[in-house]
Amino acid sequence: MVEQINAVAFQADYVLPGISEGERLTGFKNPADIASFYLQKGVKLVVIKLGEEGAFYKTLNEEGTVPGFKVEEVIDTVGAGDGFAVGLISGLIENPSIYEAVLRGNAIGALSVQAPGDNDGYPTKVKLLQFIENNLKGV
Repeated sequence: MVEQINAVAFQADYVLPGISEGERLTGFKNPADIASFYLQKGVKLVVIKLGEEGAFYKTLNEEGTVPGFKVEEVIDTVGAGDGFAVGLISGLIENPSIYEAVLRGNAIGALSVQAPGDNDGYPTKVKLLQFIENNLKGV
């Protein structure tokens, strides 16, 4: 499984594993080492999802950690990873700042876990921007 998933990942521009997935797929525990593993294979951007702690991102030229958002009650985690990916990709399309795109991914992931189902918590753009603005103080 590891060999097959990595073979596909090496062909991708973006790889977005959770920390436990990254550990299993690379053998490394440190997010920077996990990211470097994929960057050395030609991936352009690696984002390691760290759950409530946020996410770590790395390219050949830049790296950083983006904090997560405080969530009062987790109702259902199904769809949080997909929501994160939607936020990241749409953020990169609208704004070349990786930090801002990862922040958007973190926000959609946080909103997602506060609702039942796989996409019930996904916000409109207006609600997303309001959530980020209202919750940046806690980040």
